[in-house]
Amino acid sequence: MTERAHAEGHADKDAGEHADGHAGVWSGSWVAERLGVGLTGDEALTGLLGLALRRNPKRAHLLVSNVLGKHVPQSPAVVYGHGVALGRRVRDLLGAEETARAVVLGYAETATGLGHSVADGLGPAPYLHSTRRPVAHVPRAGGFEESHSHATSHLLLPEDPALLAGDGPLVLVDDEFSTGNTVLNTVRALHERYPRKRYVVVALVDMRSPADAGRLDDFAREIGARVDLVTTASGTVRLPPGVLEKGQELVARHEATATEPTGPAPAAPPAGSVERVRLRWPHDVPDGGRHGFTAAHRARLEAALPAMAARIAEALPAGARRVLVLGFEELMYAPLRLAHALEQTVGADVDVRYSTTTRSPVLAVDDPGYAIRTRLVFPAHDDPADGPGERYAYNVAGGGFDAVVAVVDSAADTPALHAPDGLPARLAAHVPHVLLAVVPSYVPRPPHATERPSMLPEPLRGPDFSSYASDEVGWLLQDLSDVTLEAPTEEREEAIQSGGAHYAESLPVEYQPSEQYQDLFHAALETSAARLARAVGAVTEIVLAERSPRPVLVSLARAGTPVGVLMRRWAQFRHGLDLPHYAVSIVRGRGIDANALRWLADHHDPADVVFVDGWTGKGAITRELAAALRAFEATDGITGFDPEIAVLADPGSCVRTYGTRDDFLIPSACLNSTVSGLISRTVLRADVVGPHDFHGAKFYRELAAVDLSPDFLDAVSARFPDVTDTVDAQAKDLLSADRTPTWEGWAAVERISEEYGIHDVNLVKPGVGETTRVMLRRVPWKVLARTGAGADLDHVRLLAEQRGVPVEEVADLPYTCVGLIHPQYTRGATGADGKAVTL
Repeated sequence: MTERAHAEGHADKDAGEHADGHAGVWSGSWVAERLGVGLTGDEALTGLLGLALRRNPKRAHLLVSNVLGKHVPQSPAVVYGHGVALGRRVRDLLGAEETARAVVLGYAETATGLGHSVADGLGPAPYLHSTRRPVAHVPRAGGFEESHSHATSHLLLPEDPALLAGDGPLVLVDDEFSTGNTVLNTVRALHERYPRKRYVVVALVDMRSPADAGRLDDFAREIGARVDLVTTASGTVRLPPGVLEKGQELVARHEATATEPTGPAPAAPPAGSVERVRLRWPHDVPDGGRHGFTAAHRARLEAALPAMAARIAEALPAGARRVLVLGFEELMYAPLRLAHALEQTVGADVDVRYSTTTRSPVLAVDDPGYAIRTRLVFPAHDDPADGPGERYAYNVAGGGFDAVVAVVDSAADTPALHAPDGLPARLAAHVPHVLLAVVPSYVPRPPHATERPSMLPEPLRGPDFSSYASDEVGWLLQDLSDVTLEAPTEEREEAIQSGGAHYAESLPVEYQPSEQYQDLFHAALETSAARLARAVGAVTEIVLAERSPRPVLVSLARAGTPVGVLMRRWAQFRHGLDLPHYAVSIVRGRGIDANALRWLADHHDPADVVFVDGWTGKGAITRELAAALRAFEATDGITGFDPEIAVLADPGSCVRTYGTRDDFLIPSACLNSTVSGLISRTVLRADVVGPHDFHGAKFYRELAAVDLSPDFLDAVSARFPDVTDTVDAQAKDLLSADRTPTWEGWAAVERISEEYGIHDVNLVKPGVGETTRVMLRRVPWKVLARTGAGADLDHVRLLAEQRGVPVEEVADLPYTCVGLIHPQYTRGATGADGKAVTL
């Protein structure tokens, strides 16, 4: 939501014009008039700074920079130019020899981008910034406190411990040099561990009081080192007595009379559209300086920036004239460089601005003489170590933007980001078009990573493993065909629900379809083949348009595998592409096969990998994959894998990349291995799957006589020529539509779980596909069918009849059907309705 005193207006117009030297109202006059706070100093000072009021018990005022790109949207050329210019002044001060040995350190969160820009100005200097995001396996090289801040603890987590251990100059960069406490705390802590002879302090503005001005020289003498100061402008802040109490009273009064509440509230449906733009960020380049950024990283990023900017420019809506690139807290440099490259790409026809979200709580007042005109409030979405809380985007609402490009790192690309009150939804309520760009979070490889075997086995392929042709799919699995893994359904259910075993530790006995059921499968395939072909074509076209021109398809075994094969066939039929396709194991509660990810990263660019599944139910696997990839980045330091799954059908509204959101019968869900290449579901059990093994699965060679896998693929592929025009139109519509997940399926599952007294969402399986799985593999309790559901449920009704499971018709069911696993199952147990299960 937006906090403002009056109409929103154009939030950054006056501040931006004044910063550029044009006539305008000083954006500090409102505070100065009410609190008596004033600035004295260089003539350019009021062009660089405005004033606002903090919502902070430690300090009343906030110096708001017009050229930093944090609170005030500004031209990226102006923001980047100020940092680079400071860096060049430091280079001139140090000379070539000392510059070659220098290390630059920036401060989180406000100066991470400024510090990186200063490092660029120096040229060869490596860069590191402090962070408030700990990484378990990365040892601290130091830390310090920022006494006046709302979030005080800073960590130093360089990937290379030697980065701070040299004796060359250390260049410390902050946005403002106010009391000097933060810098002195840092230098003192680092000098004890890594003593050196020279430090350079860099800031946009030096705002020390006369009393503080001499402390730096005294400190330099104390530690026996030279300390230089380089700033763009200098001055002092005049603070009258009692300003803190007066400021707090003024904040309280304005918040009490604000036209909108100040905390998150249920969001109205977004007015604008939200779409993703695929950057194709180079996978070997860190997202910033949290763990260090070298000259080699800088060169690779420079080479990749023009193409990434072109992708953003292509994704902008036609006619956009004012565009904001919005960074994310500590992630300032990557969005700044993207914005700068975009500014150069689109030219003078588009006014590109740059700013970032922040943790800093500031009062918003819609007055030309106040620096923070509007604010958007949204919940934290990167699982912060200090817990949840509000985050803010200032001067965005009312800024007259035609589009906002929100740039976050992959650690922050979470369900909370896409929630109804998340940042994209907040932006879409005020801006017609929102683009979301995700930069892969760089996490250093842990020390033990090199202990793993350097070689993993090549994928298994048919006909030795599976009935698919060898070029259709490579299985990143190990063959457990000779291991007895099957258990009776009742025993599996009892073990799973009692906590005695995980569902992936055994296999159900393969269901052998009756002649009547096989007839239903063939009839369903005949009637749905064209619909399946359209969905396959549409989701493949979206992947090619948004994810990668040459994606690496990675199916989630096993339901995703037939879909992945069909997508590969469509790409070959429609575009002549021969796409790599693999199948990997993912297990609810255990994550994705990390060894399979390592193999993929060794053989392909992770940014090209597109995970594929058959359908969504309540989104459990979607969440599982996102969490697993975050954990994998933390343990292995391999980044770039995108957690967004591409599915044939998304009835649960859990993903953005899909062929349809209709809940209809996908014939490959009707059977088990005999429609999935004769491969079992995957197995993860410690006695058969070691730490350096792929997850396992069985190849049921003995079922070859009843294998329908080729029939299914060929029946759908045969319809490709008939649906080409329809697919083109459908893909075009989807690409321009708002495909933001609503997670309505999850909400429905929670409601059903409570209404039917189950109290366990894992026992509620929504959608035709999941209901079929319940009937074939688990102990079903009942089936909920949407009133009027037709032929899509014929096979479910037949299975229910064979197993004695009641089918209950329900009006307004968001799915065609929902399967309920028998709750609290033991032999002879009764369900929540007091009735015994019939097997």
